[in-house]
Amino acid sequence: MGSGSWGTTFAQVLCDAGTDTVLYARRPQLAKALAGPHENPDYLPGIELTPALDATSDPAEALDGADLVAFAVPAQSLRANLREWVPLLPPGALLVSLMKGIELGSSLRMSEVIAEVTGAAPERIAVVAGPNLAGEIVRREFTAAVVACVAADGALALQGACHTPYFRPYTNADVTGCELGGAVKNVIAIAVGIAMAMGLGDNTRATLITRGLAEIARLGSALGAQTQTFAGLAGMGDLVATCSSPLSRNRTFGEYLGRGMTVAGASAAMNQTAEGVASSGPVLELARAHQVEMPITEVVEAVMRDGLPVAQAASMLASRSAKPEWYGP
Repeated sequence: MGSGSWGTTFAQVLCDAGTDTVLYARRPQLAKALAGPHENPDYLPGIELTPALDATSDPAEALDGADLVAFAVPAQSLRANLREWVPLLPPGALLVSLMKGIELGSSLRMSEVIAEVTGAAPERIAVVAGPNLAGEIVRREFTAAVVACVAADGALALQGACHTPYFRPYTNADVTGCELGGAVKNVIAIAVGIAMAMGLGDNTRATLITRGLAEIARLGSALGAQTQTFAGLAGMGDLVATCSSPLSRNRTFGEYLGRGMTVAGASAAMNQTAEGVASSGPVLELARAHQVEMPITEVVEAVMRDGLPVAQAASMLASRSAKPEWYGP
């Protein structure tokens, strides 16, 4: 449900794994392009998709008889979309979040939004996490991912549905940790993009990545996540890919800011959603509610919401008081 670059790519992964798949596209002309020429001209131009993939602009048709429903819409639009789709969801279907964001206003993770709107039990809700750069995976370049569900049967079902020679999913029961890793790394990637555009080097990037991981782990620990999750694909793996790749939307957004663009200007220059822009505020609200220190997130949010100049943001981080490498919330 959602035909952006990642939704389209994951639909192809499912097809390549032998799972009959229908991709929902809101606009009829895009659905026709996906089903006919087998291309997504808006988000993945020039890439021929598998002919096994069907597409429709009718949500009822897409959801009819589905035993697995994957949601791939912008995080801040999930709730509104779900309200429209709930009457169409097949009873008992596994509901899968492909999104990496935190909801504005509620500070809920995507699986929590799904549970709240649909009434589904946690055993019916799963997430996909890890280094999932759509531009590589759609070309069937090898990657690994995490499929997380509190119920082993749910995780195994999702694993079987998307396991291909180039897409290797590992199961995990830590839904909270996997979602936090995916959401917060987007915020850290914006900081990395700012630093790269300002001409700072690899030492700076490595520092932001590793201290960013410490922020993610501190928040995760406070929210009951398992620490080892952040050393794996949903934590370090996703963080490294998003902070290092020019394909990363969030790093690209940060680069625009680092070159002097305003938040509004950078947003206008993007043709897809950089989830870290909206998620930085809710992430910070979670951190403050649980008394977790997240200085990189604080600075990114100040740039986003308060207009803090990026040069001043960099100096604020560099001038923080000295601390041990490892400390609590």
